[in-house]
Amino acid sequence: MRTSPSTLALACALAFHAGAAQAATTEEEELALAYGDKGVVSIATGNRQPLRRAPAVASVITAQDILTMGATDLDEVLETVPGIHVSRSNQVYGSLYVVRGIYSEFNPQTLVLQNGVPLTTLFVGNKGNLWVSMPLENVARIEVIRGPGSALYGADAFAGVINIITKSAADTPGTELGLRAGSFDSRDGWFQYGGQVGSLQVSGYLRAGHTGGFSRTIEADAQSALDTLFGTQASLTPGPVNTGYQALDGSLELGFRKLKLRSTYLLRHDLGTGSGVASALDPVGRGRGVRLLLDLSLSELDLGHDWKLTLGASHQRYRQAHDTPLRLFPPGAFGGAFPEGMFGAPNAWERHTRLSAVIGYTGFARHTLRAGVGHDDLDLYRTQELKNFSFVQTGPFIGLPVPTPGAQIVEFPVQDSFLAPHRRRVSHAHVQDEWAFARDWTLTAGVRRDHYSDFGNTTNPRLALVWDASLDLTAKLMYGRAFRAPAFLELYSINNPVNRGNPGLEPETIRTLEAAFSWQARPDTEIKLNLFDYRARNMIRTTDIGNGIAMFANLGAQRGRGGELEGAWDAGAALRLTGHYAYLQATDERTGANPGYAPRHKAYARADWRIGAGWLLGTQAQHVAGRARPPGDARPPVADHTTVDLTLRTGRIARDWELAASVRNLFDADVREPSLAPGTSLPYDLPMASRSFYLQLVLRL
Repeated sequence: MRTSPSTLALACALAFHAGAAQAATTEEEELALAYGDKGVVSIATGNRQPLRRAPAVASVITAQDILTMGATDLDEVLETVPGIHVSRSNQVYGSLYVVRGIYSEFNPQTLVLQNGVPLTTLFVGNKGNLWVSMPLENVARIEVIRGPGSALYGADAFAGVINIITKSAADTPGTELGLRAGSFDSRDGWFQYGGQVGSLQVSGYLRAGHTGGFSRTIEADAQSALDTLFGTQASLTPGPVNTGYQALDGSLELGFRKLKLRSTYLLRHDLGTGSGVASALDPVGRGRGVRLLLDLSLSELDLGHDWKLTLGASHQRYRQAHDTPLRLFPPGAFGGAFPEGMFGAPNAWERHTRLSAVIGYTGFARHTLRAGVGHDDLDLYRTQELKNFSFVQTGPFIGLPVPTPGAQIVEFPVQDSFLAPHRRRVSHAHVQDEWAFARDWTLTAGVRRDHYSDFGNTTNPRLALVWDASLDLTAKLMYGRAFRAPAFLELYSINNPVNRGNPGLEPETIRTLEAAFSWQARPDTEIKLNLFDYRARNMIRTTDIGNGIAMFANLGAQRGRGGELEGAWDAGAALRLTGHYAYLQATDERTGANPGYAPRHKAYARADWRIGAGWLLGTQAQHVAGRARPPGDARPPVADHTTVDLTLRTGRIARDWELAASVRNLFDADVREPSLAPGTSLPYDLPMASRSFYLQLVLRL
């Protein structure tokens, strides 16, 4: 059961007057008891500690938070975190977790972990091009860092880190069966179990789902521009986006003492292409993304004399393929050269093996030492490209597509495809010290060095000073450096008439300075303020190398400043109010202009109201504003929007049944995410879902 901040304040006051040395439990244990699982975090240092003392700007979303806000997907949760905006990619409407204004087409600057294991793919450097949903029934908590994390997590912990922690047997006692149905022909069903089988702790989860996807209208697309050029009428606009898919998720976790084995299977198939992979509507192409993850860990093995050892090993397989070749452009494209349409299917297979060892030592007074080593073997071992076209390579018509004989879809040799297989090996080591050098003062210092087989070494330090200024006020000052490794698409792309790979790329880098304050203003009121200033360098962009061809290069530089103000108020025994406001001022240092895409202002408010016995009404509202266009895009700024969601949930009814109903975007706001500059392909941006609802029924035994 969650305890209110007023209980926390009372407990702290009693402990203060009685004397900390005589307390039966440590202050950290008192905080854990008062706040429950939401009051502690492990992502900041690798050690479990109170959230208010974590040497990072961190947020924790628990399973109870997820239920209260009515979220069914990870995207909906992350949109409620200060400083994060969930945007959309032009390709298959994939989610982009934009942290503090650091935006790119594939979003490789935000590291996503599952139980501490990176979900990063080699192809484009993000969590997977075909990532379209992450269900939450099997999620125990989500921990988020805004700011650099490479000193602990290495590559891609550039703008932020998101760790999805799945449920163990302790989180799911007994059996749960669930059904959910809602708008857009969406249906989900799941089974979950947690318990003891002999000496094993067992947790299992299986979910199947389907959605037809929302069908908002695209008014004009890339083919519309080609129609103007060729004098044709091939475009399918105005027409609906294609966002449907089918899903299958399964996991099994086995625990024996300190040993834990997890296996996860994620399948997304019959996946629509959103507004089209080439920004031309595609009602026929279907994608398939498959992920298999095995994770073995031996945690905090007691070696005696203040030493503890944690070992980890994981193996992940990821496949990006297509059930049906993508129709890049419709029938009649390019002046009728493709009477049935222009088709392509770039497929890729990856396998990742990661080994790590971390040792902790607490034998020195006031110090908590941590050191770790690891090795990653990352292999994009197979590529395949099916298509019915090639490109003119020289002359005045360079880059123009030409059909294969008979415009037949054929498999091209690897050397003539989009990318050849490549392999990357990474060895890394890190050290960290949490030093309580004086009463109420803690200094955390750490550094990690990574060696990459393809581009060399990178070293990333961190430093954080945490001061418990009073019983009610904690202040933090933090500095960190992080990096983002170039993706294989950026390094090794071939036979692309638009963008060419550059094997000489260096990592993107960022330096961030942060100040954070947490104030228990009253027993029932908590206020947080986070301020940040960052400078990103060597950002990978494209540059013209002639004949209409661009190459990836380390050209970008961005400065960002801003803050996040958070508040929580227990207005009464039955009402809790929370909210935040985030402000961002970002500058492209090459042009002096706003780099565009990310919101300058974002405000969020939520009210959780207990009505009678067992009923909970949750309401949340969000306002997104100030999304400028980047230099070279003459369109007006992206329109602001405000959305409101409403969720009604019961406790147990009819013995073991629970019921929930939710309305998303209650007032049917016209929500749009920015399309890429200069906007000639999708001039009216990416329309998002209209008003929707769902009804959910859960049986817990």
